[in-house]
Amino acid sequence: MNKFLYLTSLFLGIMLSADAQSSKDPFLFAYFKGNGEDGLHLAYSEDAYHWKALKNDQSFLTPTVSKDKLMRDPCIIRGADGLFHMVWTVSWKDKGIGYANSKDLINWSEQQFIPVMAKEEGARNTWAPEITYDPSTKTYMIYWATTIVDKFPETASTADNAYNHRMYYVTTKDFKTYSETKLLYDPGFNVIDASIVRDNGRFVMFLKDETREPAQKNLKIAFSEQLTGPYSAASAPITGNYWAEGPTTLKKGNDWLVYFDKYRDHKYGAILSSDLKNWKDVSDQISLPKGLRHGTILQIKQKELKKLLAQ
Repeated sequence: MNKFLYLTSLFLGIMLSADAQSSKDPFLFAYFKGNGEDGLHLAYSEDAYHWKALKNDQSFLTPTVSKDKLMRDPCIIRGADGLFHMVWTVSWKDKGIGYANSKDLINWSEQQFIPVMAKEEGARNTWAPEITYDPSTKTYMIYWATTIVDKFPETASTADNAYNHRMYYVTTKDFKTYSETKLLYDPGFNVIDASIVRDNGRFVMFLKDETREPAQKNLKIAFSEQLTGPYSAASAPITGNYWAEGPTTLKKGNDWLVYFDKYRDHKYGAILSSDLKNWKDVSDQISLPKGLRHGTILQIKQKELKKLLAQ
């Protein structure tokens, strides 16, 4: 074997072993309980189905920003800079979101309030923010659902307190300066709880159709070649005959596993797919900490989990 072939095979071996290692990394579920008053809760899983609360299900971070000081719908991602970046809902009625970062998920930076909807006079809320990173542009996109008074009258309703959401976003490269707020997704219906993941160069948006009359209250999917869109029309519902919200997804092998809150039934559900088209309900195969509410899942390293277990 010549030197070039040897180095090539060595490199491929290293890459394959790295992939094998990463496939065994544990999963972390960031979530809230109650109304989000006590802050960030974390649970872990080795198999992506059975979850155990960390720190005896006590809060890892107490919320400090906004008048209401809530920490609902936490979303954590591992950034390209090696830090964990988190955003969350600070209030039912505020015009901004919370942000903090951490090296180890235990010690967090000072919490910041990002006033993403402050320039919109009629903005009523800023719900369930999430972050997705685009490696091709080295840009983070933060996105959330907002109702702006008198916008999108074609889907206006007096039901559900007359909320009529669309998805909005800002971009940032450093979590210090942010772009102007823009509309991300108008699917032609009241939409909340978008969660976007990268899949082989395209982006997949899981979302909730929040339509109340006639009731939808289900999860759907849309696709885009670019993180900031445009996104396709929403798919048919991928969840069943129950009300679902707060999707978060992980990929295990070739399978997509989507967790969501069956909030009317006061329990969590999960669906499984290998092609993002055909879905199987696996809700009877999962177990989660009692009281777990809307959150997000990410993968962490064994050494990171070991530190969390020591708390």
